[in-house]
Amino acid sequence: MKKIGLLPKLIIAIIIGIMLGKLDFIPLVRVMATFNGIFGNFLGFVIPLIIIGFVAPGIGDLGKGAGKLLGITALIAYLSTVFAGTMSFFVNSTIFPKILKAGSMSLADTSNPEHALLSGYFNVDMPPIMGVMTALLLAFTLGLGIAATEGDSIKKVMKEFQGIVEKLIKNLIIPMLPFHIAGIFANMAHAGQVETIMSVFFKVFIIIFSLHIIMVLLQYTAAGTLAGASPVKLVKNMIPAYFTAVGTQSSAAAIPVTLQQTIKNGVKNDIADFTVPLCATIHLSGSTITLVSCAIAVMMLNGVTITFGNIFGFILMLGITMVAAPGVPGGAVMAALGLLETMLGFTPTLTSLMIALYLAQDSLGTACNVTGDGAISIIVNRISGNKLEPVKA
Repeated sequence: MKKIGLLPKLIIAIIIGIMLGKLDFIPLVRVMATFNGIFGNFLGFVIPLIIIGFVAPGIGDLGKGAGKLLGITALIAYLSTVFAGTMSFFVNSTIFPKILKAGSMSLADTSNPEHALLSGYFNVDMPPIMGVMTALLLAFTLGLGIAATEGDSIKKVMKEFQGIVEKLIKNLIIPMLPFHIAGIFANMAHAGQVETIMSVFFKVFIIIFSLHIIMVLLQYTAAGTLAGASPVKLVKNMIPAYFTAVGTQSSAAAIPVTLQQTIKNGVKNDIADFTVPLCATIHLSGSTITLVSCAIAVMMLNGVTITFGNIFGFILMLGITMVAAPGVPGGAVMAALGLLETMLGFTPTLTSLMIALYLAQDSLGTACNVTGDGAISIIVNRISGNKLEPVKA
């Protein structure tokens, strides 16, 4: 009997989660929330290890050209993020005035949807040994050091460490992901947070989702053209990563599946091991589209003046500030709060509205981020002089 693939499992998990949440049986949802809390904490603990385990050996395997490739990857990711935000501004400033009534939003009834989520019965604290940025810096240092010295000892240690991390991902994290996703959707369905916010912002969500799809298609059209592969097949192979990100709301938590599907697209293993964890941290095109769209909608609904000058500065800073966001559902909007207040003049009330609007569809922006990571990996693979292996349909 053929095994059920990861994508069907994720879809089934989402459906079951919503159904269980709608039953309104609080003890069951709290049991699932307990598992989610423990598993989420474990993911937080493992994420720095994944970054070190993949990025450092990946850079080391690239040899003395690693530093240059690191800079190229970071530049492509940042330009993709800035382009996404800029595209979002021009589309939204054209369409929103036609579908939204300026100054029509009443802020009195708005509340943070996270307050309605149920907590688990207990929690097991699993603090990571270091933060995401520290892990990235350590991985860069080790990887560039290995590449520069061409030493075998540290390289072998890092390769063995990478093997341990891969086993952990394959034998524990991926099998547990469907349960984790089911729990997330059960809690969201019980809280009614998505329905409540989407009943008010449905039109805005349609625009945001359309922009996500357009951005992914543009990314894979560019990647496919450069690599000489069909963009349709490349996107098709990334669908499991997309749905994993929808469920986990975390680019970092989706790294195992993103890596697996990127390699399936024909990217060289060393390049994929290097670019996917890196881009999960620095490439945030989907989150930028969502934040810019939500910010413009909130500003417009509350009669705040919108100009390209202040929004573009906000976009440029988002690409840097949100590096701290991966691994935390809703982390992008939390990282952007300071920018919203200082650059766009958001009051505490507007900030609360922004959080509510963003959190209701955070997973879609994350899914766009993750899917785009695969396109950047293909581009970097080609720049490195590698051709894609035959793409598996």
